[in-house]
Amino acid sequence: MSIPTLEELHALGAAQQPTYTNPAARDAAVERLRGMPPLVFAGEADQLREKLGAVARGEAFVLQGGDCAETFDGVNADNIRNKLRVLLSMAVVLTYAASVPVVKIGRMAGQYAKPRSSDTETRGDVTLPAYRGDAVNGFEFTPESRAHDPQRLLEVYHASAATLNLARAFTQGGYADLRKMHAWNSDFVRNSPVGAKYESIGNEIDKALAFMDAIGVDPDEFHTVDFYSSHEALILEYEQALTRIDQRTGDPYDVSGHFLWIGERTRQLGGAHVELLSRIANPVGIKLGPTTTPDDALAYARALNPDNTPGKLTFVTRFGAAKIRDLLPELVEKVRAAGVQVAWITDPMHGNTFATDNGYKTREFDDVIDEVRGFFEVHRALGTWPGGVHVELTGDDVTECVGGGGKLVAADLTHRYETLCDPRLNRAQSLELAFLVAEMLRER
Repeated sequence: MSIPTLEELHALGAAQQPTYTNPAARDAAVERLRGMPPLVFAGEADQLREKLGAVARGEAFVLQGGDCAETFDGVNADNIRNKLRVLLSMAVVLTYAASVPVVKIGRMAGQYAKPRSSDTETRGDVTLPAYRGDAVNGFEFTPESRAHDPQRLLEVYHASAATLNLARAFTQGGYADLRKMHAWNSDFVRNSPVGAKYESIGNEIDKALAFMDAIGVDPDEFHTVDFYSSHEALILEYEQALTRIDQRTGDPYDVSGHFLWIGERTRQLGGAHVELLSRIANPVGIKLGPTTTPDDALAYARALNPDNTPGKLTFVTRFGAAKIRDLLPELVEKVRAAGVQVAWITDPMHGNTFATDNGYKTREFDDVIDEVRGFFEVHRALGTWPGGVHVELTGDDVTECVGGGGKLVAADLTHRYETLCDPRLNRAQSLELAFLVAEMLRER
């Protein structure tokens, strides 16, 4: 299968793209990217596809999470370590509760661009281009910062390489040891206002680890983990330049990440993003919101996974807590009836965003949990597998989402509201979510 050119992709119509005013600078940045080494390897993407095939069969569960939008300033050891630690700690709880493997995918090492509802932002009498993530422009509200700069694509590459290098070191070098991750959960159970609620699961894990210690079981899997990178395949110049033909198979792979997805605003059938991801061998996902019809879902499956290969395609639903129980059943029923092989995971974040009276974009923790619960209820009623969760989170003690065991309210958002785009679950809220999802997995 051939790689479409940028000209062919843009001719199809490409939503949410940067507006580069200097074509020569854009072409120079793209050409430089074409010569860069792969960020990930095709064989790693194949391994992830196999694991997602197990998810599609109901034999594994996906935990996917990370920042709404990464920043160049956030590429440091503490930030990367904290995100990994919260994800891996969540995975310990989910693995024990589900008794199936948990596929761990970071929303990181490439998530530097964001679609926006408006091309511009106005403050007072000044209107400038909207901030579209560090891959496109800067957050500072000045004409110079907000200009769309193709040189930033090279910075995305280098920042992603640094993140992946450190993530590999942490996950393969002993930092991800099962006992260390569980100790972090134990700290949460001890100190969280709602920790007592989850103490029984924590105690069960303690007993299981003590038993394995007693009989001398200490497999390699206790000390290292397989961890995969993912991001929204948004900026065509970046994704197309990093799509390469694999010498083993002759197939194109997007070597910017293991798993790429198409967002709600760029999933036009026949459009550039669907076309590009239909050509690559990586496992891919597509966000499905409230306007998605069953016929749309089947059309996406035909376009993105024509061979109906298990693990190739993941549907990421994002309906909102108030709509998921009404809209998801027909989608799942018709996809199943058509024999489509797909992993279903829920994004309970993006359909539950609102603005507070004091001007902050936020999410209510109870709404996030309710959407996950609705996702489980629908799949349980239909006899299908609720394959995973996709969440925006951080390992830091930010105050961006209200609710949770800490009972954050709108007034608390002023303390540590650090996101440049959408609000994220903090460390405690993320672990609380993991324990609640664990309970749902046990109920199945």
